[in-house]
Amino acid sequence: MKIVFMGTPEFAVASLDALIKAGMDVVAVVTAPDKPAGRGQQVSQSSVKQYAVQNNLKVLQPEKLKNTDFLLELQKLQADLQVVVAFRMLPEVVWSMPPKGTINLHASLLPDYRGAAPINWAIINGEHQTGVSTFFLKHEIDTGDIILTDKTSILETDTAGDVHDKLMKIGADLLVKTVQVIADNNFKEVPQSELIQVEETSPALKHAPKIFKDDCLVNWIQPVEKVYNFIRGLSPYPTAFTHLNDKIFKIYKAEKQITETAISAGGFLTDHKTFLKFACTDGFILVKEVQLEGKKRMNVEEFLRGVKL
Repeated sequence: MKIVFMGTPEFAVASLDALIKAGMDVVAVVTAPDKPAGRGQQVSQSSVKQYAVQNNLKVLQPEKLKNTDFLLELQKLQADLQVVVAFRMLPEVVWSMPPKGTINLHASLLPDYRGAAPINWAIINGEHQTGVSTFFLKHEIDTGDIILTDKTSILETDTAGDVHDKLMKIGADLLVKTVQVIADNNFKEVPQSELIQVEETSPALKHAPKIFKDDCLVNWIQPVEKVYNFIRGLSPYPTAFTHLNDKIFKIYKAEKQITETAISAGGFLTDHKTFLKFACTDGFILVKEVQLEGKKRMNVEEFLRGVKL
């Protein structure tokens, strides 16, 4: 089968690499246009483009997915299947083009955690298990019929970064299996509506909307467990933060301490050398890796040596 691959970040590179190493015929890669990034505003290429260039793959970078020239170029490729991993929402004229359809790899066990930030929300909500799903695209986002799934555990100390790396690997493997069963016409699609009916004991689906900066402010007037999950669910990006010395104080790593507190939630205790901990309603969050506005990311001991609280 001729395959067109669509993706942008590092998460998608693992899947593209797995397809290439499995001998799949990837005729082109569609990714985001180059754009300025960082303090110097240097023009940067997406991770997928960098991989594609290194492996001599044809690259398409449309500004708009309904652009006539792009659609004509896509049609000329005569792909049998399109594969989408961490890319933009596709218009129907694109996803309906190949005869075998367009499949997507999503970083959750659908139908739960549809949306832009499934890894973050699974950890924030205290889940102990997550996974990846492949499905055929249709009109409503992340609602298509499921082809295959695979599961993995979320450990007590896992951050969003840790789970991202796990799902990146098992997702790449699952995607190769999915393409193989489609090529062999040896698969059964499962409508997500059937899975929702099976889960009638907890009928409310869990969602994973995009997370904005304002959503990352820590609310200390909550139990330790909830705050701890919030911090690790946003690490390393977009990063939970609070305010300290009237500046934004990002928290990348922390530990929890459930105990009685003698100070108000949001207050902190420190020996100015080895520890800094913030009070919640039923204990403390001991911060371990932090970044004060204007400073670099560092461990808490190094931070305490260089600041007066």
